[in-house]
Amino acid sequence: MSMNRLVRLIDFENREAIFEDVHRSYKFSLLTVGQEAPQAELAFFLTGVQQLAQMERRFTLSASDIARINPNTKTAPVFRSRADSELTAKIYEKVPVLVDDSKGAQGNPWAFDYMTKMFDMADSSSAFRTAEQLQGKSLSRKGNGWIDGRDNVWLPLYEAKMMHQFDHRWATYDQLESRDSTQQEKADPGFEPMPRYWLPKYDVEARLRTKGWKHEWLLGWRDICRSTDERTTIATAYPAFAIGHTIRNLFIIDQPSLAAAFISNLSALTFDYIARQKLGGTHLTVETLKQLPVLRPSLYSPADLAFIVACVLELTYTSHSMTPFARDLGYAGPPFTWNEDRRAQLRAELDAWYARAYGLTRDELRYILDPVDVKGPDYPSETFRVLKKNEIARFGEYRTAKLVLQARDRLQQGELAG
Repeated sequence: MSMNRLVRLIDFENREAIFEDVHRSYKFSLLTVGQEAPQAELAFFLTGVQQLAQMERRFTLSASDIARINPNTKTAPVFRSRADSELTAKIYEKVPVLVDDSKGAQGNPWAFDYMTKMFDMADSSSAFRTAEQLQGKSLSRKGNGWIDGRDNVWLPLYEAKMMHQFDHRWATYDQLESRDSTQQEKADPGFEPMPRYWLPKYDVEARLRTKGWKHEWLLGWRDICRSTDERTTIATAYPAFAIGHTIRNLFIIDQPSLAAAFISNLSALTFDYIARQKLGGTHLTVETLKQLPVLRPSLYSPADLAFIVACVLELTYTSHSMTPFARDLGYAGPPFTWNEDRRAQLRAELDAWYARAYGLTRDELRYILDPVDVKGPDYPSETFRVLKKNEIARFGEYRTAKLVLQARDRLQQGELAG
């Protein structure tokens, strides 16, 4: 791409049998390469030749555009529509990538680091113990773990399916079968998910020492995800348990208030929208995350951090196991009550704050929430279609869109802190 030789790339899906004898799931592309092309013409997810005439499905990117969006890999992003291309380019002009490898330490203002495999679910399995195995060792509970007769402390092994945005108690195990935690369980601050397996605490501490991590909580994101799920980027804070490899632990600047801001940024709808444009498979890899636009730590004023920390604290500190996180954020009270309506309101306020921080207009925020609302039913893009569908079925309305736009208007009018 640096030689400006890419002229055109048109991507098709065979869903409507463009080639009748080829399986409908196959994809193919038309590639044109030339010399000194100032911009490349691109189109993706086309299902029929006639769609080539629809201008909203085609867009152009220059080499500098691609370098700004994907500076580390220089790969062309995949968009469904012209509007997605233009809005993504606008966001990257204002907010650069999390890590730009070409700029050294200056390109990594969060001091971002990661651990892809604290415990591999296959390679480390010989060290795993089930609750049934441990209960034969005269165990007693100690904090978030169990202690055996030799004073060994065993910690739960956390898997990606057990956590969600601002929620480390998303799912639990019953006799080695996982299920969603109930609202009644989450209303109990003493409830903690039951894992499939347990590991010695000293093994966990040994791995965390390699990163110089001294807190009793961690940050991380789910590796497995899809751009067509209700939400794509699933990240949160959670207790310093043993962590399976389907969660990627991350390490940043050692300032708890900024850790709260970082997690809220990764959970924001605007950030999730960009992640959906760049996710080509079912894994949110480290390299993909590094090339997503994350607000710089220097952007947050003391008033911004006070607003964000208050929201994140109430969303995450819902059980006693997150007390160390709350204390590091300067809060000495008990866990907050789990209240779905209150949580939806807090998340909407954070989404509105981040939409403004990313420079979105009200109509651009409306588009991210629901392209149909702005462009009409035939526009080729989709953003949070599954979220909208699920909320209409559950609440009779697209609740997130209503709450976020209301919060955005209150923020604009100075009625919302932040």
